[in-house]
Amino acid sequence: MVFRAHVANGRLVLDEPTDLPEGLVLNLVVDDEGDDLDDEERAELHAAIDESREQIQRGEFVAAEALFAALRPR
Repeated sequence: MVFRAHVANGRLVLDEPTDLPEGLVLNLVVDDEGDDLDDEERAELHAAIDESREQIQRGEFVAAEALFAALRPR
């Protein structure tokens, strides 16, 4: 299970309600590692995403359903 929370007045506050039982003890792990991209790699990633969006707007894509249908017979 994954929960998102924020710190408020030094305490962790879940961002969404949960149905976990009262008194349950949890081990929390701070996941703040992010990614391993440097600035240049991140810029390349964003450029590729922008290019993909433009291709989709021009209709230059294959729908997932069509791709899966083409792969099934193989």
